Amino acid sequence: MTRLSVNINKIATLRNARGGNTPNVCKMATDCERFGAEGITVHPRPDERHIRYQDVLDLKKIVTTEFNIEGYPNKEFIDLVLSVKPEQVTLVPDPPEAITSNAGWDTVTNKDFLIEVISIFKTAGIRTSIFVDTNLKNIEGAKETGTDRIELYTEPFATDFPNNPKESVRLFTIAAEKANELGLGVNAGHDLSLENLKFFNENVPNLAEVSIGHALVADALYFGMENTIQMYKRQLK
Repeated sequence: MTRLSVNINKIATLRNARGGNTPNVCKMATDCERFGAEGITVHPRPDERHIRYQDVLDLKKIVTTEFNIEGYPNKEFIDLVLSVKPEQVTLVPDPPEAITSNAGWDTVTNKDFLIEVISIFKTAGIRTSIFVDTNLKNIEGAKETGTDRIELYTEPFATDFPNNPKESVRLFTIAAEKANELGLGVNAGHDLSLENLKFFNENVPNLAEVSIGHALVADALYFGMENTIQMYKRQLK
């Protein structure tokens, strides 16, 4: 079964809106695990507008499932990841001002940079994943960087899904098949939801993990976090 990693950035956004420590990010991570999540994902950004660097250090002490840290690999991010040593680091090409991740890596243009960064993390024993689109050249380029996995950027799928489900997933199926052929693990994330997750999972071969935050946290406002996590896990069976 595909693993569910809950991105708790939105919990931190809510906390930061009023200051203080409500809701408690660490307690929420522990609750998500208790409710069935198989991983916790965070994406600390330089301005710390949601997850803070201190949150990452605190979460390392209490997360018992897979800890996945996403981010652009500048020096501060690299130092943070090396100090925490999560099970997985996911590299994204976000500029500092990005509201949310909105593109995958051009792994051909950034090949040398990615090789260098990935080597640092793999030497430390951290599994690496690269955020990519469905362009097969970028998936082939990802293989050449030495990464363990790719994470498919799924916003285009989510946008097109209501109009044409089969066509919306076609390129993702092909991309995953190429990754499988190259020996790369396949993760996915961005705008996956209760409406489209089951279909995506059924049509993308050997999907190892999905990282879901915004939709899941929004659904939890209606259904409760425990029920919501179980609803998402049912889509992945």
